[in-house]
Amino acid sequence: MKKLRIATILPAVLALGVFAVSLPLVAGFWGRLHPALDSMAHFRLHLAVLIALLSAPLLFVKGWRQIGAAGTVLGIATLSATLLSFQSAAGSARAEPTDTPAARYRLLQLNLRYDNATPKRVFSLIGRTKPDIVTLNEVSGMWMKELEFLEATYPYRVICPPPARIGGVAILSRRPFADPEAFACYDRGSMAVATVRLGAEAVEVGALHLGWPWPFEQHHQVSRVTPVLERFPDTAILAGDLNATPWSVTAHRVAAAGQMNLMPGIGPTWMKPILPERLRRLVGLPIDNLFTKGRIVPLTVERLEDVGSDHLPVLLEFGVMPDGQPEDVIEVKLARNGR
Repeated sequence: MKKLRIATILPAVLALGVFAVSLPLVAGFWGRLHPALDSMAHFRLHLAVLIALLSAPLLFVKGWRQIGAAGTVLGIATLSATLLSFQSAAGSARAEPTDTPAARYRLLQLNLRYDNATPKRVFSLIGRTKPDIVTLNEVSGMWMKELEFLEATYPYRVICPPPARIGGVAILSRRPFADPEAFACYDRGSMAVATVRLGAEAVEVGALHLGWPWPFEQHHQVSRVTPVLERFPDTAILAGDLNATPWSVTAHRVAAAGQMNLMPGIGPTWMKPILPERLRRLVGLPIDNLFTKGRIVPLTVERLEDVGSDHLPVLLEFGVMPDGQPEDVIEVKLARNGR
């Protein structure tokens, strides 16, 4: 009798779960209507997997197969459409250049975490990877003091005053700024911009840290930094913790404001450290994003090892095409090492 009751109730519970999960999953595709809907979009892949798992058992239960099929198709279709859209973007159909830029540069993006107890791990990573430019988020008062140890190696820097205890943003560079005043902080320290001289080229570099999605201020913050992004010159890189996934309206608003290309396929970079690092790399949220513009040619991008933050570092290797090189002969090729 008990087994019969479970066999009767379980399909109904699963069907109810399928219906409940489908609401935020579908609503996330309408994020342009209201930021509340865009907040749901950040968890699109997780919701798609969940609805597929709930639906699959119903395929084998008479009377519930239609619901099971609908939920399974919805989950798989959402996963495929979201992932394939970024795969195709990575393999952008531009003609391959006859030669790639001779000089290669590295940019390291990292949300430090304001209370990171292991600064030495961060410094060790920077020393090993030797990035030309470092963009940092959550540069708290503690980190402002710690970063003094890098001053000899990265003498060109802009560190924005912390707007709150979690800290501001920073740009550190081995390469000189275009001029002593070629940097600035915006939006209470949540965005920094510097013009860095890479060989003969001047490249605008931005570091951005957006707040949490709706009901918090993320939507309004994008509006506040939009005028800064609109002033970005023809060759630029923007990096930062957006607290937003690359398929969200928020990320696309940032890209559109600066007329930049959103870097596809970086992979999950954030997850509370309650899971082993291997699982965090698989089930976390891809909220640390990179954008490029103009003659910047991304060559490789990879997530690096945990350094005590709840975010993984992201290392971009790139080149700068010579001025006058037609953009339609540049193909962006992304290596997915470590994803």
